[in-house]
Amino acid sequence: MTPAKTAPRPDFASATLPRHLVRGALGFGSLALAAVLLPYAWPVSLALLPAGLLALRGCPMCWAVGLAQTLSRGRLQRTCEDGRCTLTPAP
Repeated sequence: MTPAKTAPRPDFASATLPRHLVRGALGFGSLALAAVLLPYAWPVSLALLPAGLLALRGCPMCWAVGLAQTLSRGRLQRTCEDGRCTLTPAP
């Protein structure tokens, strides 16, 4: 009998915290600039929207989840025993 395969978990983390923060600044900056430029230069505004969403990897919540993953990577260890999973500090 082979063990059951688990679906891969989505990973929104970046390699480093500064890289993740730069992605956030670019993404949120592009979205804010798109909102400001909408009445004056709507074609530029429409071009900035996908650029901002691409930098945030889809949505602001995806970026926030990635921030939490980036911060906890290597610091927490997940262990599961008897159907209960816990997070403990990594050794």
